[in-house]
Amino acid sequence: MSEYSETLSNLRNIYAQVEIVMNPEKLREQVEKLTEASLAPDLWEDLERAQAVNSKLSHAQSELKKLTEFSSRLEDAETLLLMAQEELLNDQDMAHELMSDLKIDLATLTRDLEELHIRTLLSGKYDERDAVVTIRSGAGGVDAADWAQMLQRMYLRWAERHGYATKVLDTSYAEEAGLKSTTFEVSAPYAYGTLSVEAGTHRLVRISPFDNQGRRQTSFAAVEVIPVIEKTDHIDVPDSDIRIDVFRSSGPGGQSVNTTDSAVRITHLPTGIVVSMQDEKSQIQNRAAAMRVLQSRLLLLKQEEEAREKKELAGDIKASWGDQMRSYVLQPYQMVKDLRTGYESGNVDAIFDGEIDDFIDAGIRWRATGETVKDEN
Repeated sequence: MSEYSETLSNLRNIYAQVEIVMNPEKLREQVEKLTEASLAPDLWEDLERAQAVNSKLSHAQSELKKLTEFSSRLEDAETLLLMAQEELLNDQDMAHELMSDLKIDLATLTRDLEELHIRTLLSGKYDERDAVVTIRSGAGGVDAADWAQMLQRMYLRWAERHGYATKVLDTSYAEEAGLKSTTFEVSAPYAYGTLSVEAGTHRLVRISPFDNQGRRQTSFAAVEVIPVIEKTDHIDVPDSDIRIDVFRSSGPGGQSVNTTDSAVRITHLPTGIVVSMQDEKSQIQNRAAAMRVLQSRLLLLKQEEEAREKKELAGDIKASWGDQMRSYVLQPYQMVKDLRTGYESGNVDAIFDGEIDDFIDAGIRWRATGETVKDEN
């Protein structure tokens, strides 16, 4: 009984810290203002603004609901503990039944509070934004191209499991199999903050399905995650700084999917950044999408430059982020291990099917606190 009481006390203390960060009163104010904005008669005259208002309203309502429901469940658990303590003197069988129910409640409360706590660690300037994810095949030939496509599926399945909207913006197919590169957008509250810990080099070790001698192959793919640009961001891109090329979209094997020059490639001359878009139906849509991604990358580049300046002012601080951030081994054993956090799992099929939340959560904790699985043990 004392153990349950201590667990409840710890949960109450952690929840109090979560409330300070998430601020339910501020959320209520946001819900009121956004609800008022959503009812404006001219709202849908600007489709982009209307979608943004409704998305923010839905997110604020969801966050507030999580907090109020958790607080209510915590109170119910505390009431259950008091009832169990009282029944110990009158009916021990009933007391044990209540304690059994309490044990289950505490397990789910602990799990759900961990999810809320992870959310409080996403406090970066652009963490609330939607995310643009780009995956590029690296060393490893056709296996690397296949690996890039496997990663794309993994992240799209992850988004699907959470009910997040996704949109493929550009796909460059490799000649034999897989992808040279792919870019897609994930639309969800805190998509950038959540997925940004996935940025880096992902390594795959397996028996190559493309090698007729069945040899083991190591392949690499790079994952880039950037926040989606918004109208309030100030990233000016003069026309003199860009070169725009148009070409025909194509699918796997070079099969024509468009008979007009609708695909767009924008090159930012000062930085050399190149953005291609071909998945929209018109050249105008592809150009707008490419410019948005270019602005997002320039915004992230600006933030990285500011961070480097701050680092120089602060002195020499050893960076923990390495190029190779996660290793996926299928042969001679099956194991996925994050080299930054130490978190690992042998359930590779589930991971490739999008069950990567534990890896993402460990990455968020590691980035915010330096906490690793090894430290926890």
